[in-house]
Amino acid sequence: MRLDHCTWFEVDAYLTRCRGIIIPVGSTEQHGPLGLIGTDSHVARAAAERVGDITGALVAPALTVTPAPFNLSFPGTISINAELFSCMLKEIVTGLAGQGFRRFYFLNAHGANLESLTALRCDDPGTRVMTRSWWDFSPVQTMRDDLYGDWEGVHATPSEIAITQIDHRRIAVSEESREPPARLDRATLTSLTGDRHGPPDGHRRRYPDGRVGSHSALARPEHGRQLLDLVVRCVVEDYNQFVSDDSIADQAE
Repeated sequence: MRLDHCTWFEVDAYLTRCRGIIIPVGSTEQHGPLGLIGTDSHVARAAAERVGDITGALVAPALTVTPAPFNLSFPGTISINAELFSCMLKEIVTGLAGQGFRRFYFLNAHGANLESLTALRCDDPGTRVMTRSWWDFSPVQTMRDDLYGDWEGVHATPSEIAITQIDHRRIAVSEESREPPARLDRATLTSLTGDRHGPPDGHRRRYPDGRVGSHSALARPEHGRQLLDLVVRCVVEDYNQFVSDDSIADQAE
């Protein structure tokens, strides 16, 4: 159930039975020759809305403009600095907590968001904040490894692009994008975790088509369905556990 598709009366009624909310967080940045600029936001939103349908949780509008400074040399990327992003997160949580929300579950799809998300705290008593990236769950990581191995890479990954192919258009594979990018060893892939890509001009020189060790052309819609179904199952279990200790009845007594 999407928050922005509700009336305030419906949200008020929701808060009498549940005080959790899922907030998808993505980005607006290049994702190589085959990935949509909104890839991260599409993935986070798709997973969050499916989880909401199963659990009955409210799902906030996706946060789509986030830090992505390393990609600013690629046309179409929109980035804000980490300080502003942190302030925005704080304002969102504080405002919703003032209305009665107590469990904030951020479902993330962009590595550069993690520093601000993991530092996020709320001063209201009884509130808790949880951040999960869709790839955090070991069964999901195993499936990514099984499907793509080292060609998953770290940006414009075939797994995230495969998920977008379920609900969005599939970009035709050109001869250039059919060829794999430069292969990155495990040490390099690990060093880039969290989107540590450096200044934008240097980043584009190193990865001129935007792929960072990721063979995007391996993406298939059927892979996306398998991955998204698994992500949703993992998040449903995780979210239900997260909100299970917030008993409205107990606290009302």
